[in-house]
Amino acid sequence: MHPLPFSHTWPYEVQGKDIYIEECPFCQQEHVLTNMKQKDVKRAKEQFKVRLNMPCCHTVMTIVEADDDYFWADQPLRG
Repeated sequence: MHPLPFSHTWPYEVQGKDIYIEECPFCQQEHVLTNMKQKDVKRAKEQFKVRLNMPCCHTVMTIVEADDDYFWADQPLRG
C-alpha cells in the first residue's frame, strides 16, 4: 500500500474511554464526541478499515489506519 498523504489525516483525542475530534472535517462542528470505542481505534492501528459515522453531520469517514494522534482516511480531509 502506498503511504497516504498528510491531507488524508485528522487529529483525534482519547479522554477516558471516549474518542473526541476537536473539529469535524466535514461540517466544522467543534468538540465532537464520536461513537467510536477503544476496540475500533485498536483495529485502525492494526490497519483494519473502520467506518466512523460523524454524529454531527452523519458523514462517514473511512479510517484506513491510525496512530496515537491521527486517523488516516481514504479521502482528503484537509485543503
